[in-house]
Amino acid sequence: MKARVKWVEHATFVGESGSGHAVVMDGPPEAGGRNLGIRPMEMLLLGTGACTAFDVLHILKKSRQPVTDCVAEIQAARAETEPKVFTTIHIHFVITGKKVSRAAVERAVNLSAEKYCSASIMLGKTATVTHDFEIVDDEA
Repeated sequence: MKARVKWVEHATFVGESGSGHAVVMDGPPEAGGRNLGIRPMEMLLLGTGACTAFDVLHILKKSRQPVTDCVAEIQAARAETEPKVFTTIHIHFVITGKKVSRAAVERAVNLSAEKYCSASIMLGKTATVTHDFEIVDDEA
């Protein structure tokens, strides 16, 4: 896997993934940025959320659960001093579907957290990573 990050100006960078996708990242004005893009640490959280949500959905679909939506809401705290690593990360899943099994969702979340999600498992080396979920019954 490869990636490339190119400085544009001030605190603005363009990151390009090995698969050819690009994203603008920028710092806050107080750090010389112009608020043109997402902060790098926010990108890290978004990637973690997508990684674990992908796992959860994949596992639920394999177990034939009728999922119609999946949202991972993430709350994180960082250390007060440099390097200001994440100290806690909480991922709350909102799973929507018709009569989705609570046991199946719990299993999927646990498998992602303990075995499959490279991002959250890696961040768990410096932060306390917790998970919970709710199921919304989709009667529409």
